[in-house]
Amino acid sequence: IGKGFRSVNVQLRKELDLYANLRPCYNLPSVKTRYDNVDIVVVRENTEDLYAGIERQIDENSAESIKIITKDASLRIAEFAFDYAVKNNRKEVAVVTKANICKLSDGLYLNCAREVANKYSQIKFREILVDNCCMQLVQNPNQFDVLLLPNLYGDIVSDLCAGLIGGLGVAQGANIGKDYAVFEPVHGSAPDIAGQDKANPTAMLMSAIEMLNYIDEREAAEKIRKALFSTLEGGIKTADLGGQASCSEFTNELIKRI
Repeated sequence: IGKGFRSVNVQLRKELDLYANLRPCYNLPSVKTRYDNVDIVVVRENTEDLYAGIERQIDENSAESIKIITKDASLRIAEFAFDYAVKNNRKEVAVVTKANICKLSDGLYLNCAREVANKYSQIKFREILVDNCCMQLVQNPNQFDVLLLPNLYGDIVSDLCAGLIGGLGVAQGANIGKDYAVFEPVHGSAPDIAGQDKANPTAMLMSAIEMLNYIDEREAAEKIRKALFSTLEGGIKTADLGGQASCSEFTNELIKRI
């Protein structure tokens, strides 16, 4: 943190033009959370904004990060969000910005979302500021359906949404482009527990299910999903979910159920 090389993940997304980050967040069986019936899909622009990490050191007392928002990228991610909503029978897309302060950059993103929304009359469209959105998510997450965000806000809000359904150990992610797609758990690497057999494999398995559905291997996806949900319903959980199972114990139980 605060040193070292640029994120490999960010570079991969740029090299393969994986412009859409898709993070479905919904309650899993027997995973205790503060809220029931959460079913939110976070759609995050994945290639620009402050998260792209374009920075420079001005002098020893100051540094600069550049926030770039373009019309092409903003239109493209808005189209992705509305297409996803139509194909998956979602009711609403809420665009999340800070356009009251970042009037030019977030204002451009917002205007692009409005432009695309006009072509999808069957989907409700809503505008909300990111600070208000975070407050509303922890007060009443059930009001939200699909959230459409620029890169940095999307990174933060998607982790907030993961917290609503049990934490990063259960949250899947997809990075989708025109020619390629990469699926990964939201949590990234965890070097602090490497080699200790503590990791919760649920997020990786949920990402694999998402990938199999994406390549139309739906039967295989459903087998894994049923086995995973059955394992959780059987009370077999890793420590992050309040259980006592190791990563390998959880995995072996799931394999038995496939």
